[in-house]
Amino acid sequence: MARSRPQRTPIARIAAAMLPLVALSACIGGPDGPRTARTAPPEPGAAPAVATPGRIGTGTVKVALVVPLTGQGAALGAAMRNAAELAMEEFQQPDLQILVRDDRGTPDGAREAAQGAIGEGAELVLGPLFAANVQAAAGPARAAGKPVIAFSTDATVAAKGVYLLSFLPQSEVDRVVEEAVAAGKRSFAAMIPENSYGNAVEAQFREAVARKGARLAAIERYAPGAPEPAIQRLAGVITGPAVQADALFLPETPDGLAAVAPALTKAGFSPGRVRPLGTAVWNEPRVFALPALQGAWFASADRAGFGGFAGRYQARYGSSPPRVASLAYDSVSLTAALSRQYGSQRFAESTLTNGAGFSGVDGTFRFRPEGTSDRALAVYEIRNNAATVVSPAPRTLGKSGT
Repeated sequence: MARSRPQRTPIARIAAAMLPLVALSACIGGPDGPRTARTAPPEPGAAPAVATPGRIGTGTVKVALVVPLTGQGAALGAAMRNAAELAMEEFQQPDLQILVRDDRGTPDGAREAAQGAIGEGAELVLGPLFAANVQAAAGPARAAGKPVIAFSTDATVAAKGVYLLSFLPQSEVDRVVEEAVAAGKRSFAAMIPENSYGNAVEAQFREAVARKGARLAAIERYAPGAPEPAIQRLAGVITGPAVQADALFLPETPDGLAAVAPALTKAGFSPGRVRPLGTAVWNEPRVFALPALQGAWFASADRAGFGGFAGRYQARYGSSPPRVASLAYDSVSLTAALSRQYGSQRFAESTLTNGAGFSGVDGTFRFRPEGTSDRALAVYEIRNNAATVVSPAPRTLGKSGT
């Protein structure tokens, strides 16, 4: 992502104003000026408040929220439903009605939920969460000419009219490579697991390195849990007295890193000579303690924004939200802002794909016409069992693909 600061358009200013600041005081803004949220903790001894399936709000603009309330992912769906309710409360009950529908964690359930909500007048579908369910829900939405803002991290389900408000690994790859090149890294190697996540990021890594004019020294794939052969093949590139790479890209989960990191250390890998690079899946304390990753960089959404949201959610519902809950919050807040300001054009393609983007709990984001999204991400450095920001998330997004 480029560091340039394009002029903010009216829609970008509206969305930036609509969402709460990260402070726990929860000053909430809308298009017509700041407001104060009235979010109170539960009464002593009372059960945590839980939004029920059905409807949230009584406004004239109807929007569907399709999430799993039973079956696979039910706990995530319940939290996303609660986050949608919180967004409605903090936006001071806009002229919006959220039709909450259970997709049962299945494609058939998602298709039925979307079709039923659209039949009841929903102008937009928020969700589903899982990739197969997004594809299923997109069918009736597309037939009715209604857009979808989904929460899947699988970029292959994005399409014209099906937008992904999620944490796409492709954006994280772009950001960490960009920052590494800006810091003087010119030669990149990669160890990529043979799984769907590795497949999703390899092409983006190759493209990002080439776009920045850097050199791709080597890429090795390996079976998950068995990195040693790949490390041996890379030995002359990332270890020894004459290393050929400045950085080593490791798009691996914390569980996978538990095998990869010790194997790198055993092979003589020095993170002080070849900087490890990763994605947001690294954002866990157990990763921060690995010796092979001291000095490593990874790209992720700024944690401060989610921390503020999580504090307000905890006060309202008596539990900590899962990471994906903020996506439901941001989608409802965005929907409320656009419906308040843009009348019949509130969910038009030109409105949703405005290039300057919108500001949410997890930072600035925008939808691309083909359905994927860009996010303004921070870069963190792992050091002494902790991760600290070395490059803050920009407040605005530059031109796509730069």
